[in-house]
Amino acid sequence: MLQWFTELSKSEKRTFWACFSGWGLDAMDTQMYALTIPTLIGLWHMSKGDAGILGTAVLIMAALGGWIAGMLSDRLGRVRVLQITILWFSAFTFLSGLTDNFWELLGARSLQGLGFGGEWAVGSVLISEAISPKVRGRVVGAIQAGWAVGYGLAVIISTILFSLLPPDTAWRVFFFIGLAPSLLVLWIRRNIEDAKIYTDEKRDASSSQSGRLWDIFKREHLWTTFRAVMLTTGIYGGNYVMITWLPAYLKMVLGLSVLNVGGYLAINIAGTFFGAFLNGWMADFIGRRRTFMVIACLQATTVAIYTMAPINQMVTFVLGFALGTLQSGTAAGTGAFLAELFPTRIRGTAQGFCGNGGRAIGAVMPALVGIISADMSLGAAMGLCACSAYVLVVIFAFLLPETRGRDLRSLKVEEGAR
Repeated sequence: MLQWFTELSKSEKRTFWACFSGWGLDAMDTQMYALTIPTLIGLWHMSKGDAGILGTAVLIMAALGGWIAGMLSDRLGRVRVLQITILWFSAFTFLSGLTDNFWELLGARSLQGLGFGGEWAVGSVLISEAISPKVRGRVVGAIQAGWAVGYGLAVIISTILFSLLPPDTAWRVFFFIGLAPSLLVLWIRRNIEDAKIYTDEKRDASSSQSGRLWDIFKREHLWTTFRAVMLTTGIYGGNYVMITWLPAYLKMVLGLSVLNVGGYLAINIAGTFFGAFLNGWMADFIGRRRTFMVIACLQATTVAIYTMAPINQMVTFVLGFALGTLQSGTAAGTGAFLAELFPTRIRGTAQGFCGNGGRAIGAVMPALVGIISADMSLGAAMGLCACSAYVLVVIFAFLLPETRGRDLRSLKVEEGAR
């Protein structure tokens, strides 16, 4: 699964590590909120519904941020906009630690979401354009493993801070550490350049119309745009239910201590790391569509057992690995797949809208879990919402075209031939 890395050029490897690190640090900052939900519920006397709204707000703003950043990357360059998004989400994660109530945190987290969505959109386009079609699925899929690394760092830091400091101090220090990813920008500025396919397009006179917001809604792209958005709605709708609520489920439903929650999340994160590589391998060998459909079906089954079946804590612990593997397995495939659906001149705009549009619609799911858990158990609410979302993945993966091995330059030719 990892032989592809030795075949990359020095420039490709640098681009890989820039995107991998950016996504990992993005994940660290984003998951800080999920890990502080139980503490904030206790300190601020928030309801589960309020907690769900805070989780949903950042995802909705991520959709807007991804669309804006993608459009800007079509005009200003992938690398330049990538740096801006990293600085943005780092700054507002830090500022979240200075908030004193629900409304202040809602504002800070919403603004943080702009950078979160933008970083993913631009980074996934940058790496997709830099890598050959032969190994694109594996390389871009491996970037998703950065999420597991970032999530793991957040869990480790959280476990240490909440073990050593009082809760009302620990959560603020936790968010302050979120400023650290801004240091990555210094390395990116010195080592990363835009891919040749993008720079060649910019030199072409026809690229003067690149990055127009409405191009992805033109007749030739509208049906593809709609299907791609619904695919990502299912992926992120289901995944964000588990990402947002799993720490709270382990602590509030299973009654685990801070240290035990860290252990359960560690096995889940290990699965997430493995799943990114598994998806990339499957996508390159059996195709993008089949990979989405197979993993989504397995994912729905695992989530249903994990959250609603009468299993003991040991089975829950073991299933956490499978849950993480499948959760990462669907998300890892979106970067390459979306890039292969649209021509270079609108790729950033399309990637930002389709990927993050799905986040915005799917972001309703974490809030819905908080609301309906007032009338049913938290586990049942999580399972119902997540499984419903994964049904969408199967339907719209089936409706989209297969793109395995597609040369991104050919999309320009195909568009011009219409």
